[in-house]
Amino acid sequence: MFKIQTLNEISDVIHQHLGDNYAISKNEAAPDAVLVRSASMLDADFAPSLLAIARAGAGVNNIPLDRCTTQGICVFNTPGANANAVCELVIAGLLLGNRDIVGGIAWIQGEKGKGTDVPKIVEKGKAAFAGPELRGKRLGIVGLGAIGVLVANAAIALGMDVIGYDPAISVEHAWGLSSTARRAVSLDELLASSDYVTLHLPLNDKTRGLFGNQALAKMKPSAVLLNYARAELVDSAALLAAVSARKLRGYVTDFPTDEMLGVEHVLPIPHLGASTPESEDNCADMAAAQLRDYLETGAIRNSVNLPDVALAAPAGKPRVTVIHQNIPNMLANISSAAGKLGMNISDMTNRSRGDVAYTVLDLDDGQAAIPGLCDAISGIEGVIRVRAI
Repeated sequence: MFKIQTLNEISDVIHQHLGDNYAISKNEAAPDAVLVRSASMLDADFAPSLLAIARAGAGVNNIPLDRCTTQGICVFNTPGANANAVCELVIAGLLLGNRDIVGGIAWIQGEKGKGTDVPKIVEKGKAAFAGPELRGKRLGIVGLGAIGVLVANAAIALGMDVIGYDPAISVEHAWGLSSTARRAVSLDELLASSDYVTLHLPLNDKTRGLFGNQALAKMKPSAVLLNYARAELVDSAALLAAVSARKLRGYVTDFPTDEMLGVEHVLPIPHLGASTPESEDNCADMAAAQLRDYLETGAIRNSVNLPDVALAAPAGKPRVTVIHQNIPNMLANISSAAGKLGMNISDMTNRSRGDVAYTVLDLDDGQAAIPGLCDAISGIEGVIRVRAI
């Protein structure tokens, strides 16, 4: 029986993957795994039993990744599960940021009570809220992951000219990108040539504050910046100064902060990107499936701190998984530990990710000796966690 703790309300679709051998509770004190959405785990104390955390969403800035890695806790996210929901809101943001639809709605709502004069008032005042069409304009997309690719293809369908920048684009996402999208050789090229720039890149030490004075100065004064990734990608002071000086036509963000509220030409959206029932179901479904596979077989898919490893079920044979430092002689030491106990390794899988590695041993027999093998491997310098399945 695996114990799962939920830190937020999670869609019931998780039960399609987490069946009778799972106990799911908000108050589990010693969980084997945690399902989380937005709740902060940065200051949480992790029980020794905790094997995995699955984030039902893409961003993991609410999870202490370094601490999880040093404690041998596998962290998953669900890339692409909310991509369509975010893509649809980006298109809405393009329309709302391009033409002053929000301002126009607010204005005409204020004319309540004017009776039969309302149509005349509309015709007289509507020119103040006019704006250009999207067709034929250039959209620059920074980050061509699951969301960025969907946005690119949708914008092309609207008749926009799309240019993208992502030095680390995956083969999978490249295959999904429309052939009419152009590749920018540099971020500077994209910024200088785009009428709209939309951000779809992760927040890390390299990207934090990336869109500050220098980057914003390279954009057209008539350009609109859209941020559906993370607030911290944009330097707020620099952004507000650019908008105030009309060196940037507007800013649309799904991550509003206090300083962004009530500012002319800034359109704050209350983090609605993934707020659809379909997105919540998709994220929960993917997170639960990944947890099930890891707990029951040791397979890793969409981890953000450990290498991905595709594994079939162990087919009745003993399986031991080892999270360890990626250092020389580790595989030899692990194999030697099995050999000293007279255990034959029928298959060994090893993958690494930076300073950490993951090794899976499938053994021919010797179920009774598994506890001793786990103890022996745990004693090897550089081993972080050992688990028998």
